[in-house]
Amino acid sequence: MALEEVFSHFTRRDWEEESPDGTVRLAVVGVGGFARQRALPAIAEGQYCETTALVSGSPDRARTVAESFDVPHVLGYDAFLAGDHADTYDAVYVATPNATHGEYTVAAAERGKHVVCEKPLETTRERAVGIVDACESASVTLMTAYRLQTEPTIRRARELVRSGVIGDIVQVHGGFSHPLLEGAGPDTWRLDPGLAGGGALVDLGVYPLNTIRFVLGDDPAGVYATTHSSGPPFDAVDEHVAFQLEFASGATASCTASFDAHASSQLDLIGTEGKIHVESPFGGVVPQEMIVESGDVCMEYTGPRVDEVREEFDYFGYCVLTGTDPEPDGEDGLVDLETIEAAYESAETGCRVELE
Repeated sequence: MALEEVFSHFTRRDWEEESPDGTVRLAVVGVGGFARQRALPAIAEGQYCETTALVSGSPDRARTVAESFDVPHVLGYDAFLAGDHADTYDAVYVATPNATHGEYTVAAAERGKHVVCEKPLETTRERAVGIVDACESASVTLMTAYRLQTEPTIRRARELVRSGVIGDIVQVHGGFSHPLLEGAGPDTWRLDPGLAGGGALVDLGVYPLNTIRFVLGDDPAGVYATTHSSGPPFDAVDEHVAFQLEFASGATASCTASFDAHASSQLDLIGTEGKIHVESPFGGVVPQEMIVESGDVCMEYTGPRVDEVREEFDYFGYCVLTGTDPEPDGEDGLVDLETIEAAYESAETGCRVELE
């Protein structure tokens, strides 16, 4: 594969093989900051989904949001679980705290609704299996909301790796830090291990973990991790984490994540014949900047930003409308949870943990 070919069609949607008619009507379950600021605008701007219902613990406050996005129906969580207005949506986007994902996704699947669920699927692999099983039993689409798998820069990086442009992968370096308390109070659910299932690893480290698995097309065979927390309000979860993934090919991935460090993200893939650098892949909106070195050739791409959240919902809608199985499916989410649990075991025992 020539580098010029990749860069000349950089933002193409290689997953979009046809142009389906219609849209998927979505109920957005959980109207927190990300749903309001990123998901709802992205759905409104996209092609294949439309929001027809909001589900919130505060329906009265959510009505103001509904008016802003012309969403006709607002209901509380109990009403959603009871099936109210179920005829007004075809699928659900679950964006509630992690420990509640199972309750809402299973309820939706049992009514024949397709599901796109925020990552991680649940707080443990065992609980997430219930989500996967429910969606399989109901024959509905389940997509784990790994939006970077639909983002052009990450998809181009995967193409370059697959084509051997940088040779065999030897090392990968990925990191994501975000100062949590700049945008949330110390009582945020993300610092409650019962609701979140963990700390920086679960909330931030999952980005390099899943993205590396996606780009390499491989799952880790082992993991070694260390965690650290300086004290309140991070005393119940990991404030900082460092973990190393080992792959059967011999490749390794060194990853870090932090709730209390300067905002930063990076991804570097180093092969036997070159390297790929992706600028700020995990921080919100990927800036579409990539540097590729292959032998004696070095090329840089800089292009207009693409909203990966819009890409994510268009991809989900496309999959539902065409009957396509999404790449970030339930099994994808289970592998990450298995790896996360192994990383926490490693941090506790001080030993490498093997993965099946």
